[in-house]
Amino acid sequence: MTLSTEQQILIEQRVTNDARSPVVAYLLLIFLGGFAAHRFYLGRMLSAIVLLILFWVGVFLSGIFIGLPLLMIAGLWLLIDLFLIPGMIREDKDAIRARLTAAGTQSE
Repeated sequence: MTLSTEQQILIEQRVTNDARSPVVAYLLLIFLGGFAAHRFYLGRMLSAIVLLILFWVGVFLSGIFIGLPLLMIAGLWLLIDLFLIPGMIREDKDAIRARLTAAGTQSE
């Protein structure tokens, strides 16, 4: 079954309200990137843990120069995340929209 225009508008309002904020994600990346806070916020738990370990092992081992390559990899990852955040936000919105649409069609 298809949703009415009113139901579609309500779903889009919920998506807008429930989706994660790109501004918050960017602020977390800029100020707490070493803690992978932006990835935790966006629900990417496994990659957040990997980035967290990579960064902090690199910090602790940087005194003996073994950690420098790890820090460079983590830094590159954080730089790439600057460009990946919009896609992660879009995926989050699509998942919310799909969940609400499925719930809306089941209630009919």
